[in-house]
Amino acid sequence: MQNISNIIVYVFSFLSLYFEIFLLITYIEKRKSIGEKADSEELNYFPTTTIMVPCFNEEKTLEKTVNSLLNLDYPKDKIEIFIVDDGSTDGTYEVAKKFSNNPQIKIFKKENGGKHTVLNFGIKNSRSELIGCLDADSFVDKYALKRIVYFFNKDKNTMAVVPAIKIHEPKNIIQKIQNVEYNLGVFKRKVLSLLDALYVTPGPFSIFRREVFETLGYYKHAHLTEDFEMAMRMQASHYKIDNSHKSFVYTVAPNSLKKLYKQRLRWTYGFIKNAIDYRFMFFKKEYGNMSFFLLPTAIFSIISAIYLVTVFIVEMIGKISDKILEIQVVGFKFDLSKWNFDPFYLNTETISILALMAGILSIYIILISQKIADDKVKIKLDLVYFLIVYPFIAPIWLFKAVYNTVLSKKTLWR
Repeated sequence: MQNISNIIVYVFSFLSLYFEIFLLITYIEKRKSIGEKADSEELNYFPTTTIMVPCFNEEKTLEKTVNSLLNLDYPKDKIEIFIVDDGSTDGTYEVAKKFSNNPQIKIFKKENGGKHTVLNFGIKNSRSELIGCLDADSFVDKYALKRIVYFFNKDKNTMAVVPAIKIHEPKNIIQKIQNVEYNLGVFKRKVLSLLDALYVTPGPFSIFRREVFETLGYYKHAHLTEDFEMAMRMQASHYKIDNSHKSFVYTVAPNSLKKLYKQRLRWTYGFIKNAIDYRFMFFKKEYGNMSFFLLPTAIFSIISAIYLVTVFIVEMIGKISDKILEIQVVGFKFDLSKWNFDPFYLNTETISILALMAGILSIYIILISQKIADDKVKIKLDLVYFLIVYPFIAPIWLFKAVYNTVLSKKTLWR
């Protein structure tokens, strides 16, 4: 039984390392296109654009969100903003009414029906060429829209463009861990776009051509993750999704472990359920890298993370129990003066070498991610927090998401 467990650990560790190397090689091979200029001055056409701001109890951040949209460097007559209050119970609607005299803004109030109903409401009331969304807890960079439109103008086959999402003013350890994670997301999203394997069009400022909704239909409930489902639907229809890695959007991150757990549980559960709904895409040549690389790797990553952490915890419990027993028998003895380093006792097992290589590659990729995300390239405390804490908290929501999926338990939004 122990041998079987070791084999599984070796396989999971090797495949995890392979995934990192694959992404890194893809980045190295295509780094020239990653660095391609996508600045606003290259635009020769400004398509009309509607940005929807779905709101549910967002009175604290809504005003700043809308102001960031009003400050976009884009022709004012080419952009309209829909603020849609989805039955808020706080002062969200009162905040929205502050903008009632602005000709760019339309304000709507509807009964609570969930984010997908807000998005569909906005789409039906828009006549623009491009349609997007900005969550009411997010803020856009001044040049974000122009840099996204650049990709639509460059390729008429591009049906959606997703931005680079970063954490807005991370303060505590939980938010700083997410800061590293989101920077990694900027890197991965760019590499996956080069592989035609983007599997999510995130709520903060993903922009679509109008014809996506006219031909594929509107948003669905999709297990509370309509952004996963829409991307999967587009990939299943061979619609191109691109990424603008210099179009920065800043989002307010959960500031406690409880809030982070609930958010990530919803995301993971939603991804698993949507992957099940689109299981026909697995290992089908017609779906390219989505089929043979991204989807299997994502499912594998969830399973391997749960398994590896479980094995580690079980082994640590065993070692602690043995140490406690030893202390009970012979007493506690610790003499630091007699300790000396001997390289002979270094662990040179294959699994240790794989783990070391994975760790070094992870740090290297994180540093590359900082560069792509326009952060200072250096090892910060955020990185230390991420490497030490994240591997042990992530499996908590991964396990719960799998548990909910197997037992058909629904996951709530909040």
